[in-house]
Amino acid sequence: MNYQPTPIPENAGFRGWLASQLRQIADTLTAPSLNSIHFSTLNAQPAKIADGDLVRADGVNWNPGSGEGLYERRAGAWVKL
Repeated sequence: MNYQPTPIPENAGFRGWLASQLRQIADTLTAPSLNSIHFSTLNAQPAKIADGDLVRADGVNWNPGSGEGLYERRAGAWVKL
């Protein structure tokens, strides 16, 4: 997914700009050609977590249990994938 917003217009063209932005977001979310997902490496547990979250831990400053790698939150615990 890659959505880059454009600057908000200063004139009366806000409605058209907003419609365009929403179209771009919808197109990005429905794009069928997703080949990869990039996870930034975290050095601390996220502030808000929920089952189903996916994160990449650095394994040094934040080690959810099995060192560096990709983890999923399941049943209240981090599980290395």
